[in-house]
Amino acid sequence: MSLTDRGRMARLRISPVPLQPLLPLFHRLNREHFSGALVCCGQPLTAVRWSDGRMSRTAGYYRRGPGVGEGRGSEIVLSRPVLEPLPQEATESTLCHEMIHAWVDLVQRRRESHGPLFRAQMAAINAAQSRFQVSVRHNYPIPVRPPRWVAVCASCQRRTPCRRRIRHAACRSCCNQHHGGRWHPSCLLHYEPAE
Repeated sequence: MSLTDRGRMARLRISPVPLQPLLPLFHRLNREHFSGALVCCGQPLTAVRWSDGRMSRTAGYYRRGPGVGEGRGSEIVLSRPVLEPLPQEATESTLCHEMIHAWVDLVQRRRESHGPLFRAQMAAINAAQSRFQVSVRHNYPIPVRPPRWVAVCASCQRRTPCRRRIRHAACRSCCNQHHGGRWHPSCLLHYEPAE
């Protein structure tokens, strides 16, 4: 590895060796809980990868769309910062959760988030093994970031903490009360740095 590569990896906060390769784990869980349905011709139907180190608010996600997942049209991404300090079972549980989303979407061809197909597959996986539990929501420790801004309504002076500024945002309460629920410039929020 060259000095340039090491410097780039240090800037991105990516270790040269990943936590655990996800593909072997994906294949094992696919065989054990999805009867091999998430693989075609030896290749996963969806891309699987670790996040680049910036994903710190959720343990993982499944998404689909054009240009996603190395041209496969979908991908599962697991959070390096959230899962790295946790036991192996957290990675297995999170990956399995996201694999259920992929199974519902790619195999069952249904559009549902945590609907009946998802919940039935989750219950079947949990009943079939005891290494980890798949759930709809995790309770992993995620550090709470303090708000950076306080949004202030020009009309009612209500102050609401927030993490980012949104252009042209208006006070919902004032818009509902004074303008029939429609956006109005008199209800625009302005932002002040949080203390």
